Amino acid sequence: MSGTANRGGTGHARVVHVITMLEWGGAQENTLYSVEHLDPGRYDRVLVAGKGGMLDGLAHRIPDLRVILVDDLVREVQPARDVKAFLALRSILREEKRLAGGDPLVVHTHSSKAGILGRAAARAAGADAVVHSIHGFGFHDDQSKPTHAFYVGLERMASRWTDAFVAVSEENIRAGVREGIFRRERCRLIRSGFDTARFLAGSRAVGRKILGIPDGVPVVGTVAVFKPQKAPLDFVETARRVGSEIPGSRFVMVGDGEMRGEAERAVAACGMSDRFSFLGWRPEVPDLMAAFDVFLLTSRWEGLPKVVPQALIAGCPVVATAVDGTREIVDPGVDGVLAPPGDVDALTRGVADILAGRIRLDASRKRERLVREFDQYEMVRSQERLYTGILAEKGYPGWS
Repeated sequence: MSGTANRGGTGHARVVHVITMLEWGGAQENTLYSVEHLDPGRYDRVLVAGKGGMLDGLAHRIPDLRVILVDDLVREVQPARDVKAFLALRSILREEKRLAGGDPLVVHTHSSKAGILGRAAARAAGADAVVHSIHGFGFHDDQSKPTHAFYVGLERMASRWTDAFVAVSEENIRAGVREGIFRRERCRLIRSGFDTARFLAGSRAVGRKILGIPDGVPVVGTVAVFKPQKAPLDFVETARRVGSEIPGSRFVMVGDGEMRGEAERAVAACGMSDRFSFLGWRPEVPDLMAAFDVFLLTSRWEGLPKVVPQALIAGCPVVATAVDGTREIVDPGVDGVLAPPGDVDALTRGVADILAGRIRLDASRKRERLVREFDQYEMVRSQERLYTGILAEKGYPGWS
């Protein structure tokens, strides 16, 4: 790595991205893409994450990226480990500040836990600029009032150490303003980008071959981490009800996580094992989405799930819960159906109506706009413009 020399005004910076865990998910994929594709002529790139994520190996394979894994940076609230994680992050960022020489140190945090601890550590380490990306907040409507207030309080505190916020959805911006975390002008909307060309090229025939399901058989699928936020048991219960109404329908869950075993047991308990496929994580997601007749997402809360625009670009209508950024992507009655979170009756009606032909949707109607809006190259360039603006405003030479 370079960055040890004092460039003093050459417009070069050291950027440290901090994320809780490199699990399989949109925030993690975006972070890895960003650190890989930031302009190496202007940025020395560092990634700090909790140890043990599925994507750790992928991070280590990114050329010229300094990767630091922290044992005590974990998703769950564990006060003793959280203190250790803060101390580790502070030490790491102080060292990165030293290695930066005369260049500014930019710390860019992601996710709730790394967002709080990382911004506190950045302040303690004397970082020159601090950016936080909101991929959904740690507070949500399913929490008790004291828990909700606790997480909002943490976000308000961390806001004082933040130069700028990035949100993946307008709803997250509205929530931040509503809860008094930041003013609207402090937050920039940068969509969670992905390789849109892969989803444009998704093949229904290839996807059906992978599934081993003939083209005429109705298929309802999802792609998600098996965790409470994604409510996989709501998917199973919706499938049970749809299955009783639509004979021969099949159901596919792509993904893995802590609730997979529970979901598999629920499928077995309702006697639908022969109509369900649990695929784990697969690289052929674009082909699988093209093979689905309905994409079903049962999340209780979100930032903005990339799988929704991905499904629409692949030509698959969406039935989803009307949470956060999802409402900004799905047009009810046009390319999908939205239902209140947890409302399995409404989700069932939406899926069954599509499969039975009672409603007709055009999933590709706004494909061109979504391809532009979710371009991952533009996502990184937008981040670079944000860094440039902050450093120029702070008066660092060479940034304008």
